[in-house]
Amino acid sequence: MYDYCVIGGGIVGVATARRILERRPGASLLLVEKATALAAHQTGHNSGVIHSGIYYEPGSLKARYCRRGARWTKEFAAAHGIPHRVCGKLLVATDAAEHERMLALYERSVTNGVEVERIDAAELARREPHVTGVGALYVPDTGIVDYTRVTEVLAERVRAAGGDIMLGAEITAIDENTDAVTVSGPAGTWRTRRLVVCAGLQADRMARLAGLPIALRIVPFRGEYYQLPPERSDLVRTLIYPIPDPELPFLGVHLSPTVDGGLTVGPNAVLGLAREGYRKGSLDLRDAREVLGYRGFHRVAAGNVRTGLRELRNSLFRRGYLAQCRKYCPELTLADLLPREAGIRAQAVLPDGTLAHDFLIERTPRSVHVLNAPSPAATSALPIADHIADRLDD
Repeated sequence: MYDYCVIGGGIVGVATARRILERRPGASLLLVEKATALAAHQTGHNSGVIHSGIYYEPGSLKARYCRRGARWTKEFAAAHGIPHRVCGKLLVATDAAEHERMLALYERSVTNGVEVERIDAAELARREPHVTGVGALYVPDTGIVDYTRVTEVLAERVRAAGGDIMLGAEITAIDENTDAVTVSGPAGTWRTRRLVVCAGLQADRMARLAGLPIALRIVPFRGEYYQLPPERSDLVRTLIYPIPDPELPFLGVHLSPTVDGGLTVGPNAVLGLAREGYRKGSLDLRDAREVLGYRGFHRVAAGNVRTGLRELRNSLFRRGYLAQCRKYCPELTLADLLPREAGIRAQAVLPDGTLAHDFLIERTPRSVHVLNAPSPAATSALPIADHIADRLDD
């Protein structure tokens, strides 16, 4: 019997395994991951941004953990030789309405304790000659990193502390009783005194396997990216983000330098019909049936008809996608949008159609389940791991 078992080999699961073993030297721990590699899903399919915490509801787990996690991520990357860079971020307002929202976002950033600078159109043009706007917020602490590499180094620390990691091990049954939790699947059966589930895109299914009385469901949203040609990789020096619309659930299409010297643009947000299908047009009948038959999704769709249609159009036709980018970077052309693998966001949706905006973590007497951990979960992974370890101690 293991002292601890962690289901999920993304950055949150691996960081949690590492933190448990740091707190409990000599404990036995098993981490199981369905995929044949770590960081195979959300962790390995994002833009690599070390977020600053500017957007999130003051006092929320996201606001608190993102700030702390950004600092820890940079320190961890520096200590282990992981490529990273603090390049800063500009949130660009392109018209009067966005400028008003920008001012409100500035006030939120002050409340959240995030260092931010307001700049006018002239200063924006001086800093980023290829970007156009009526003003911007500059967040100097935002950075970029390779989260897959962060996860791999965390896994090395898990193994060095005596933890076992098993890949290609899908879990199809979870049985908790007063003495232990038994997890099993085609690859084997294991007993553990304490279980942690960080299953991302499969979080709701794992929770139901364990008998949690949850009503939410994970709805997958595809985020489609493009890669700019190498000769355009120096188009901007900082991350360039639009001013988010508070009525919409996602941040919008942004330009993101990468640690390998590239420059990406994206993501959009379209409904995914396969939780783990990254190719455009991917379809999993079970996944599609669960989403399309869920009343919570019906209510999300009804409240976002125009947005959903726009995102779908932009997914099907690059000109629409390009128009989103050209609002703040007008010199981009269709030829600049080269293919890049998409990502899939695991978004928890409640039956009333509410999107769970904050991290959502529940527990049973012997297990802890991470039910909602979309962006900025990668940035916040180490504080989330602390939170989970605290719940296990409780």
